[in-house]
Formats: sequence, structure tokens, C-alpha cells
Amino acid sequence: MNGTDDTTTAPPSHQIRALHTESTVTVYQAYAPGLGEAAARTGRFPSSWKRDRMTWIKPSFLWMMYRCGWATKEDQQTVLAVEITREGFEWALRHACLSHYAHGVHADAAAWKRDLKQAPTRVQWDPERDLHLNPLPHRSLQLGLAGDAARRYADEWTVSITDVTELAHSVHALVRENDLTAAGRLLPLERPYPAAAGLLDHLTARA
Repeated sequence: MNGTDDTTTAPPSHQIRALHTESTVTVYQAYAPGLGEAAARTGRFPSSWKRDRMTWIKPSFLWMMYRCGWATKEDQQTVLAVEITREGFEWALRHACLSHYAHGVHADAAAWKRDLKQAPTRVQWDPERDLHLNPLPHRSLQLGLAGDAARRYADEWTVSITDVTELAHSVHALVRENDLTAAGRLLPLERPYPAAAGLLDHLTARA
């Protein structure tokens, strides 16, 4: 795996970058060991995974590391790479609403609130992170799934679940040793996601 970018051109400010195949895309989540290890062991989310609560998925490995503190934060000690269908991922994007009001995307704040209330998914763009987990100028997608979307994610879209906690620890150890070249080689290869024309138009306002 190699997460480094060999080009010198800066990524667009709002772009989905992910480990993906022709049919799947990999997203990351972190859980307490009891739930996370059970999910990785069976390749499915267990019945204890609450399907009636919003869950956030992240295509960026390093943003997940920022969120979970390299798998050290309480109830986030197990990091999962969840491979889901691109069909499901794109359904979630098509039905998403931005998590904040954006002039030019929504007619007004009231319209945004109505859309947000009805949407099964929501999107926010947060600064991407480098190996030191410092913010970068370009953004990383966070996709929130609620209600029917969360159920579909857990029971229909998920293709495989892999425990990548040891990978997180290995990358972190190399960063602490300041061997960023070796750390970068371990990162998942996150390439620009081939989003169809118009798929992100309602989600890419510059906030």
C-alpha cells in the first residue's frame, strides 16, 4: 500500500479520495474492541450495532487517525476498514444534504433545514490531515448515515470488514520515529473517486 501522491498538483479543495475498486469503496470507522472485533471476525455488523443511530463513515485513513487518535481514544481502539458497494456509496451521496447551510446550494436557510431533516444522509467536508495529523488546505469527505441509510449500510452495502488497528499502530510508530517515507508507504492507496458528472454538485459549496 502506498498513500503518497506522486504529483505536485494540489488536490481540488473538495474531492473524494478513497481506496476503491470497480465495484467497491473502502471507508473507515473506529469502535470499542468488543463491537469492532466482532464485526471484523464475522465480516458483518452484529445485532448490537445500533441501526437507528447516525453513523459517520470516512474514506480517508488519515482523517480516521485524527478522529480516533491513532486508535487510542476511548471506545475507538479498534479501527475497521469497511468495504462497501459503490452503488450504495453513491446512493448515499445522491440523497445527502450538506450538514451546514451553504449560500448558492440551498434557496435559503429554511430550505436547507427542511432538506436536512428529510435527508437520510449528510455530508461535511473537513480539512484533510497529513501524517502528523495537521490540517491540509484541501478537504476530506465525512458521510453521515441515518435511518434507512444506516440500515442499508450495515445489512446491504457492506462487502467486507477488516480490522486495521495494527496498521494504524504501525504507521503511528513510524511517524513517531520521523520516518515519514516508510509511514507513507503503508498508507492505503487513496485515489480520486470517479464520481459521475453532477453527483457532488449539491455537496461541494465552498463554506
